[in-house]
Amino acid sequence: MAAPRMRTRPIPRSGEQLPVIGMGTWRTFDTEQRDELGSVVRALFDAGGSLIDSSPMYGRSETTVGEVLAAAGLGKRAFLATKVWTSGKEAGIAQMRSSIEKMGHVDLMQIHNLLDWRTHLSTLRAWKEAGTIRYWGITHYSPSAFGELESIVRAEKPDFVQLPYSVGVREAEERLLPACAENGVAVLVMRPFEGGSLFGDARKRPLPGWAKEIDCTSWAQIFLKFILGHPAVTCPIPASSNPLHMADDVRAGYGRLPDEAMRRRIVQEVAG
Repeated sequence: MAAPRMRTRPIPRSGEQLPVIGMGTWRTFDTEQRDELGSVVRALFDAGGSLIDSSPMYGRSETTVGEVLAAAGLGKRAFLATKVWTSGKEAGIAQMRSSIEKMGHVDLMQIHNLLDWRTHLSTLRAWKEAGTIRYWGITHYSPSAFGELESIVRAEKPDFVQLPYSVGVREAEERLLPACAENGVAVLVMRPFEGGSLFGDARKRPLPGWAKEIDCTSWAQIFLKFILGHPAVTCPIPASSNPLHMADDVRAGYGRLPDEAMRRRIVQEVAG
C-alpha cells in the first residue's frame, strides 16, 4: 500500500489524530472466550488502529475488552469508548464508574441512544473538566432519531456522535453529517456492513476491476472506504470475532479513498 501507516483524522474538538478504522463489540465480545478475540485485537493494533467501542448494553463486552487488552499489554495504547445506558443521575454515575473499572480507562463516554441525555449531560461535562474522561458524545441506532441528534449537535456541541451509515443506509448524508462538520463534532459510524447484510449480494459477484483504483482487495474494504470517503466521518467501527476479517477490515485505513464520483459508482454497484 502507498501509506506506511494507517490513515488518521483529527478529532475536531482537540486536534488529536485518531486512526480511521476502529472496532465495535456488539455481540462479538459478549463471551467468556478469549483466544480468538486476542487475535482480533492484535490485528487492529498491528495495523495502527486503537479505538474500541463498547456499552453496558452489550452484556460482558466491557469486561472482555478490559481483560483481552490487559492480557495483550495493549490497554495504554487503546482509545476506549463506551456508553451510559440507564436513567437517573446517580444510576448513570454508578454505571459509568463500573464501565471504567471493567475497561481500565475510558477516553470517550457516550449517551447510548439518547437515554435520559439531559440528566447525563451535566455529569459528562463535569467529568471531562475533571479529566475523568477526555471526550463525551451521543449515539443513536435509528435514522428516525437523526433530527434530535442534529438539534443536540447544534445546541450542545458534543465531542462525538455515533450513528449508522453505510452504502445502503445513507440518510445521515442529508443533514446530520453536514451538521457534525459545521459544528466540529467527530463521527463514529456503527453498522458499516449493516450487520453483514451488505455482503449477501456482493459475495455472489467478483470484485469489480475499479476496486484497484482505491486500493481495495475485498468488498469489506470497499464498503469501509465508501464511508471514509465522506469528509465528515472520523472512524467506522466494524465488529468482528474473526481475526482474518479484522485484518481485512483494517486495510481500508490504507491507500487511496474514493472521490465523490467513485462513491456514486459504489452506490450504483451495490444499491442500484
